[in-house]
Amino acid sequence: MEVYTEKQQLLKVVEDLKAKNLSIGLVPTMGALHQGHLQLVKRALGENYKVVVSIFVNPTQFDKKDDLEKYPRTLENDVSLLKTVSKADVLVYAPTVDDIYEGHAVSEKFDFDGLEFEMEGKFRHGHFDGVGTVVKRFFEIVKPHKAYFGEKDFQQLQIIRKMVEKHRIPVKIVGCKIHRESNGLAMSSRNTRLKPEYKKAAPFIYKTLKAAKEKFGTKSAGKVTEWVENQFSKHELLELEYFIISETETLKPVKRKSNKKRYRAFIAVYADDIRLIDNIALN
Repeated sequence: MEVYTEKQQLLKVVEDLKAKNLSIGLVPTMGALHQGHLQLVKRALGENYKVVVSIFVNPTQFDKKDDLEKYPRTLENDVSLLKTVSKADVLVYAPTVDDIYEGHAVSEKFDFDGLEFEMEGKFRHGHFDGVGTVVKRFFEIVKPHKAYFGEKDFQQLQIIRKMVEKHRIPVKIVGCKIHRESNGLAMSSRNTRLKPEYKKAAPFIYKTLKAAKEKFGTKSAGKVTEWVENQFSKHELLELEYFIISETETLKPVKRKSNKKRYRAFIAVYADDIRLIDNIALN
């Protein structure tokens, strides 16, 4: 398996593939790979000749320096995991910060038509400018035909779609369903940092989301939100940061339900000092 640490090395490979009209898929990651990432890679391999998996802990999307420093860096293990999927058709791009930002690790400013101000945007200042900056950079370097993102970060997925639309970037964005552990917990690199008692408690998040979906069939968004907040107020270990029911396209919180619109419930929860997010389609 080829591992590229410099964009110039990768660019030559990309240009050769493009010259032969062979399709390239991209799976952007921050490493600490798990089965959820591998599902994205498998999907991409099924639809492209070669797949570039980027492994890069992007400093511009962290609003807390502490989170950036704690983020796991497990390149050797990540490469071993990717080899179990394909040794020949996956290309790993693991650049340095300088290789990506050329000495200027600063976010570009984006207008995502308001998507960036909802949910995560209210709690993580500048986060989506950082995401947009690095993903756009990867698109410029890899020039993929398709790029694959998990629906666990649904707001990020919608924002990337908006960026591609507004900047007229010639790449198809593919959203892939959330991959869950057997107990329902959405797979995340952060799960490995959960203390045993919090790991045991965390499936309560998805259990509550599923119950909220059922209630949304007969109750208002306000009533469902109130019920979820009440469930977490009684929980001994998990602390709810937010639960929001939003329109799928605009991510605006729902005021009155309409049969003509699609809705999704979004949640962020603290399990000790580990922040977990999840979401579920409601209709």
